[in-house]
Amino acid sequence: MTTFQVHWPPQQPEAHFQPPRTLRCFAQRPRSLHALLTNALASRPQAEALVCEDTRLTYAQLNQRVGQLAAGWKRLGIQAGDRIALLLGNRVEFVVCLLAATRLGAITVPMSIREQTPGLQYMLEHCAAVMLVHEAALSAVLPASGELPSLRWRVSIEACHGSLAWETMFVSDPLEDVAAVQEDDTAVILYTSGTTGRPKGAMLSHLGMVHSCMHFQAGMGLGPNDVSIAAVPLSHVTGLVALVATMLHCAAKLVIMPVFKAPLFLQLAQREHMTHSLMVPAMYNLCLLQPDFPNTDLRHWRVGAYGGAPMPVASIEALAHTQPQLVLMNCYGATETTSPATIMPPGMTPLHNDTVGQAVVCGDIQVVDDDGQALPAGSMGEIWITGPMVVAGYWNNPEATAQEFVDGFWKSGDMGSIDDHGYVRILDRKKDMLNRGGYKIYCIEVENTLYQHPAVVECAIVAKPCSVLGERVHAFVSVREAVDAQTLTDFCSSRLSREKVPESFTIVTDALPRNANGKLMKRLMREQLLQSLGLS
Repeated sequence: MTTFQVHWPPQQPEAHFQPPRTLRCFAQRPRSLHALLTNALASRPQAEALVCEDTRLTYAQLNQRVGQLAAGWKRLGIQAGDRIALLLGNRVEFVVCLLAATRLGAITVPMSIREQTPGLQYMLEHCAAVMLVHEAALSAVLPASGELPSLRWRVSIEACHGSLAWETMFVSDPLEDVAAVQEDDTAVILYTSGTTGRPKGAMLSHLGMVHSCMHFQAGMGLGPNDVSIAAVPLSHVTGLVALVATMLHCAAKLVIMPVFKAPLFLQLAQREHMTHSLMVPAMYNLCLLQPDFPNTDLRHWRVGAYGGAPMPVASIEALAHTQPQLVLMNCYGATETTSPATIMPPGMTPLHNDTVGQAVVCGDIQVVDDDGQALPAGSMGEIWITGPMVVAGYWNNPEATAQEFVDGFWKSGDMGSIDDHGYVRILDRKKDMLNRGGYKIYCIEVENTLYQHPAVVECAIVAKPCSVLGERVHAFVSVREAVDAQTLTDFCSSRLSREKVPESFTIVTDALPRNANGKLMKRLMREQLLQSLGLS
């Protein structure tokens, strides 16, 4: 197996955010998200920046589009600090919008295209978005115009009644001026599900996004000759930071897949000479299952990063056998850590495949007990994370910020340990959460939705094992009247994004099992489910 040496740039202590946190930061760095484009344009104007289906843009062409869109938005009245929401799939326009917003000093609010009307309405209202750029095909799930007084403009990529046409944004000369921002300012708000069922808007700063890009660049040895394929959603922190922003920082090429399909991914990897990928393990597994995988020319593929779930040992071994030049690297992080909190050192996966690697160089990770006291190496406790990449808090939600952040540390809710060599193990989840192919699903959000159905008396969500996705959503439901699984599926589908909708049910008329304190005993329900599947 080939590998490489990691060379971390020099660091220095600095004070950031309010209340001030003393953080270890890279001494030399870009000072904003937009500076990533500025630097790439200066160093490689004619190099390919983005490829998506039939569209190929150099950095000069990307900058031209960004400038024109920023000028069009400025003409409408978009100002620094305004929130611009994106309901877009994986496409070039997503990147153009992101960079046009930061040229104006505005804040981008990407949203999942799987989200349904109630979630969209809450997020748009909560962040007081002034503009929504959306897919025409998603117009049916958009909240009614009168229900969002702050939303002044809707812009559709394709023709859509009631929305401005995308082309009308490009009638002005490009805006060259870049708004001045502070590093600690919010660049992006990403909504993440909360244990109360209400999503929270994590405030990703320019400082945090730049440091995450630099962690990826140095930790994976990335440079201007690299080519990555974005097969995960750009609206999620991995796609946004690990792929879009990091490839910009490297002045490298990003190939965007509108939808992940393993055969097409392999074709693109061969055609574009892919060197780098970051996907969930389920995607690697699907590639390995393709009959053409052994015959696909992947000689340029040198870094295969993954996160969101453990990589099965069998998959690691299969990739090592078929792609000996490939360095597999686990990454662990969250929206609140602006993507990576740990990265596996190159070449260490075979020796430490039960860990998620070591803390990124500017980050610090502690394992603490229930009182928040640091535990010695090897002890199991809750993982707390700090660093310049950790968000300052949640948008317009001081209560959640106070609850989940302590002295600059984010309380991850994950249970784990750190060994004497700094390798982090994630052992369990303190929060009641499922992991479906990298999508984090809080059980209470699904349960709260099921409770809205008039036939449901009580319910509990548990994980159903899946060899491809890791876990699927299974619902135990006690009902007061006859109702079938399809009815409940349809009910949830109109209210939840697709990955959160239960895929199987256990429907009973008796009460669900509870302990002496009246708490639902999910452990017993999991055991019952495993027994019914013949896995106990």
